[in-house]
Amino acid sequence: MPAIIIDPVPPPAPDEPPGPLWKRLAWFVALAVAAAGVTAVVAYALRALPFAG
Repeated sequence: MPAIIIDPVPPPAPDEPPGPLWKRLAWFVALAVAAAGVTAVVAYALRALPFAG
């Protein structure tokens, strides 16, 4: 199996403009939905834990 090489992306320069608004909002929404989903899965798992045994 070949080695996986990851080239990190450096942070933007201070004078570089930020990315487009739609892309930043899409990342925010995606992370918020993922966080809510993980929280719901953990909450339901913890709620069902006493009935597992």
